Amino acid sequence: MQVYLVGGAVRDHLLGHPYHEKDYVVVGATPEQLLAQGYQPVGKDFPVFLHPESKEEYALARTERKAGHGYHGFEFYTDPSVTLEDDLIRRDLTINAIAMDDTGKVYDPYHGVEDLNQKILRHVSHAFVEDPLRVLRVARFAARYYEYGFTVADETLKLMRELAHSGELDALTPERVWKETSRALMETRADIFFDVLRQCDALKVLFPEIDALFGIPQRPEYHPEIDCGIHTLMSLQQACKANYCLDVRFAVLVHDLGKALTPKAELPRHIQHEERGIVPVTEVCDRLKVPTQTKQLALAVCKEHLKCHQAFTLKAGTLWRLLQRLDVLRRPERVEAFLQACECDAKGRLGMQDRDYPQAEFLLKIMQRVRTIKASDLPPEIKGADIGEMLIQKRIEAIAELKHELGHHTHTA
Repeated sequence: MQVYLVGGAVRDHLLGHPYHEKDYVVVGATPEQLLAQGYQPVGKDFPVFLHPESKEEYALARTERKAGHGYHGFEFYTDPSVTLEDDLIRRDLTINAIAMDDTGKVYDPYHGVEDLNQKILRHVSHAFVEDPLRVLRVARFAARYYEYGFTVADETLKLMRELAHSGELDALTPERVWKETSRALMETRADIFFDVLRQCDALKVLFPEIDALFGIPQRPEYHPEIDCGIHTLMSLQQACKANYCLDVRFAVLVHDLGKALTPKAELPRHIQHEERGIVPVTEVCDRLKVPTQTKQLALAVCKEHLKCHQAFTLKAGTLWRLLQRLDVLRRPERVEAFLQACECDAKGRLGMQDRDYPQAEFLLKIMQRVRTIKASDLPPEIKGADIGEMLIQKRIEAIAELKHELGHHTHTA
C-alpha cells in the first residue's frame, strides 16, 4: 500500500500558492484494509475515506468510464491493481495530475511540472470532454492563476468549445453551476472566468444574459471603453481589487443586464436600462438558484445604481425613499454593500479606475444620520400613525441639513 499527496496541494506547493486542503490517493489497497486501520468511509460513488486522526481525505486509486450523460454519468473501478498513472490520467489538467510521496519525491507522468513552469493550463487526455463541469473548472483556474501569467492551451480551449457546442453543458445542475461560479467570483481576477467562458462559447450557453452585453455600445463620454460587456468585466475587476464579498461581486456582474435589451434605435443611449434589467437579473438568479440575500442585493443594484451616481443632485425626499427601499433601518449592511457595488460600476470604465467616488461616503453619512432619529426623540403628544409621518419628516429634514452642511444644495421635498 502506497500513499501519495495529489491534486491541488501538490500544484500549489510547487507554485508557492497558499493552500489548505490536502487530498491523498492510496495505491495497492482495498477498502477492507483501510477500514481495518480505522479510516471512515465517506464516498457514495467511489471509495473515499477520512483519516482516523487528521480527517483528511484518502481515495483509493481508481479508473473511470463515461457511461451516461453529464458529469454524473461515470462508472468507477477500484482495485489494488490500479496504478498511480491510471488514477492521474483521469484528472482534468496536467498541473492537477502531479503526485508526491511522503519523502517529497514528485511523480509527474503527464508533464504537469513543465506546464506549471510554462504557465499553461492543459488537459491531461481526451477524456477531458467526458465531464462538462471541467469547462467551468478550467475557467476558474484561469481566473485564480491569471496573475501568475497562466493561460489556457489552445488545444484545451478547443475541447472546451466542443463541450459548449455538444449540449453537454445543459446536463450541469443549477447548484453545480452556481457553486463553481460563486467560487470563481471570489478569485482575484473573476473577470477572467467569464472571459474564458466567452472564448470557448460557453458563456452564451450558461450565462446568455451576460454574453448578450458584448458588442452593445454605450456613450463614449461616460464609457470610454464603449462595449457593455467590457464595462461589466472591468467593474467586476474593481470588486475583486477591493476584495468585496460575493454578494457585491455578483451584483456588479449583473448590474447592467438591461442594456442588452435597449431598442437598437436608442443606442448608444440606455434610457430605462435599470427597469429593463429586472427581468434578466431575476431570470439568472432563479435559473441558478442564487441565494435570496444575493438576489436581493443584485436586484437593488440593478434598479437603483443610477440614483446612487446622482446622489448629490437628488432631493432630500428622493434620497430618503432610496434608502428606505434599501431597508436602511433594518439592514444597514445592505446599504454598504449597495454603495460598494455602485462604486465598482463608476470605476469600471477605461481611464476611470482610480477616480474617487464621493457619493458612497455622502450616502453613508446620510445613513448614519437618519438611523439616529428614533420615535423616542419625538414630542410625547405625537401618537399613532402620526409617529411614522413625523419620523419621515424629521429624516428628510436631517438629510436636507446634511446636504447643506456638505455644500450639496437641495430642496426638502
